[in-house]
Formats: sequence, structure tokens, C-alpha cells
Amino acid sequence: MVQVRAGAYDCDVLVIGGGIVGLSTAYAITRAAPGTRVIVLEKEPGPARHQTGRNSGVIHSGIYYRPDSLKARYAVRGAAEMVKFCAEYGIAHAVTGKLIVATERDELPRLHALVQRGRENGIPVRELGPAQITEYEPQVRGLAAIHVGTTGVCDFVGVADELARASGAEIRYGARVVRVDRRPERGVAVLTAAGDVVRARVLVNCAGLYCDEVARLTGDDPGVRIVPFRGEYYELARPELVRGLVYPVPDPAFPFLGVHLTRGIDGGVHIGPNAVPALAREGYDWGVVRPRELAGTVAWPGSWAIARRHWRYGAGELRRSVSKGAFLEAVRRLLPGVEAGDLVRAPAGVRAQAVLRDGTLVDDFLIREGARAVHVLNAPSPAATASLPIGREIGRRALAMLGSL
Repeated sequence: MVQVRAGAYDCDVLVIGGGIVGLSTAYAITRAAPGTRVIVLEKEPGPARHQTGRNSGVIHSGIYYRPDSLKARYAVRGAAEMVKFCAEYGIAHAVTGKLIVATERDELPRLHALVQRGRENGIPVRELGPAQITEYEPQVRGLAAIHVGTTGVCDFVGVADELARASGAEIRYGARVVRVDRRPERGVAVLTAAGDVVRARVLVNCAGLYCDEVARLTGDDPGVRIVPFRGEYYELARPELVRGLVYPVPDPAFPFLGVHLTRGIDGGVHIGPNAVPALAREGYDWGVVRPRELAGTVAWPGSWAIARRHWRYGAGELRRSVSKGAFLEAVRRLLPGVEAGDLVRAPAGVRAQAVLRDGTLVDDFLIREGARAVHVLNAPSPAATASLPIGREIGRRALAMLGSL
């Protein structure tokens, strides 16, 4: 049995999770308090193997998020900091701007609402008519659009690699956490699947797809369940059809942005993602099924509440998952000239979406504290964009805990 022994610490702060948020936290702690001993445990053989490394690489502007929310504040601030960080460390990036395009009349009020939200969040927004849309994107059609100049793209895996190096933390890969023993009067001891024990004064849970499980291992009730949603992508065989980033007008009832077009830092164009329930927390295709994880999702009352509330939306997403023709139909709303042969399957991602017991999708970043523990319980997109300010906030909380011991 793993136990904490008073005075026998391997580090001051132990971070579970080597994605961009966990590594940013380690970086923030060592920057704010040099000499603080930090260890990061990551179950994969390298960093950024899940949400960080399986997204479209977009540096989000923050236009979608409720004013004064953590997402709005951290995305706006984080976008500027991410561009600066990439420039400082020579990481591939570009500030491209993006179009959000209305293709139906009933989308126009939501588009105008985004203009107002952008202004409230301090984001420069330009309104466009149909002719102006084609000046930016000759192949894209729409009734109206807005141009958001601060959106960009970057290599988030490269950012994660640099954060790991620059933090000076000890990063242990292949270290899956299987047990946690927390003693508020002593500290925290963690046992890995390899049989190693790591003892720390404070634990930080940045475990992404497994953050709720790690919270329960620690003895804290997260109050949420991570329900995994797979986002499926295609690659555009004719990337010359798209110059930059093109998004539909999102439905504010959902945390997903809809199928969009993203010219990445490598010059390729990703199309997607849709959003379908995954049958495992790392269910990157329909063939990946983990019965224990699926049972946990099904047993959570919030999962059924989501299904009842949003079944029409979900049916459309499932249709686009199983039918390339249906996916093509969604793409053609923005890009009429695209053909079925232009869509080539690309690797999928899984979004770690926190869901409350009543079926509410947690909309904002969610950080909670327990005795000697900080838990990051909801950090999907735009967490990569916002990772530097998120890391500072988590680091601030962890260092405050250390200071109070």
C-alpha cells in the first residue's frame, strides 16, 4: 500500500498530465517560484498525445465566449501570449485571421450577436457582405460574415515540447497513475502502474480525459463526469480552395463550433470536426470500445439528460459521422465547389467535456481545490490557446497551498 511519510517528499508539486495545460502549469510554477521542485507524470511515452496534439491547431481569438468568463479572459490574453511565446522560441505559427460566415438568414441574428460579443471582449471585428467574403476567400459563399483578425494557427505540440524543456521540471513519461494516498496533515503519495511511488506536498490534476477519475482517486468528489465526444476530421485534397480559416455561425446551445475549414501551419487544410459520443475516453474511432469507461458514461444521469435534450442535434452529428455524403453536404454550405474526392479521412480527436448530473454541459473552464490538491475538471478548447494564463492560475493556487503548509 502506498503511503505518505512525513518529511519524505520527492517534489513540492506533482502534476498529473503532460498535455499543454499540465506543462504550462509546471512552467508557470518554476517561473514564479524558482527552486520549487516539480515533477510531471504523463502516462504516454511523450507529451501532448491527446487533446493538445489532436486539434486543428487554431489560436482562438476568444470571440465566442461569455464576457468576463474564464474562457473569454484567458483566450483573449492567451492568444496574444501564445503568438509571443511562439515567436520567442521559434515555434511555427501565423496570425491569419478568420471568417465566420452565415449561409442562412436565420443565422444572421447570431452573427450580429457575435459582433457585439467580440467588441465586449475587446476583439477587433470587421463585418463583411457577400462580395467582401470572396475578397478573403474566393471559393467561399455566404450571406454575410465577420472577419476576426487576431485568430491564428500554431504547432501546439511544439509549444508543449518547449514548455516541458523550459520549465526545468522533471517529466516522467510512461507513468500512469493508479492510486493516490492523500493525507492532509502530511502530503500526497502517488503510485504508478510501473510500481513507482512519488511523494509530494501538493498535487495538481491536469489529467484531461481522466481528470474526474484522478479527482476521485484523490478522495475528492469532482461533481462532474467527463463525457468524451469524438471530433472527426477530413483533409482537403485540394488545399488551394481555402486560403485561411473559415467557420460557420455556431449554435450557442452547444459548446461545439460546427464543421469548419482550417489551413494549418503545414499548409494543409483540415475540415471538421463533427461531435459524436465516443465509446471510450480515447475512442478515436468507432472500433475503440472500453466497456468500463462506456458503462461509466452510460451510468451518469447527465448523459441521458443530454441525449433527451439534444437528440436532434446528435442525430445530425451521427449522420455526418457514418455518411461521407452528409459530411460533404455540411461542407458545401461554406465551400460549394468541394467534391467527394476532395475529402480524405484524417486522425480524429476526443474532447474531454465535463457534464453535470443534470445534463448541463460545463461551459467554462473549471478549476476546483481540495486538501493539498488542485483539480482542472474542464479544459477543452480553447484551453490550448489559453494554456499560458491557465497555467499561471493553476500555479498560483498550488503555490498558495504550499505557502500555507
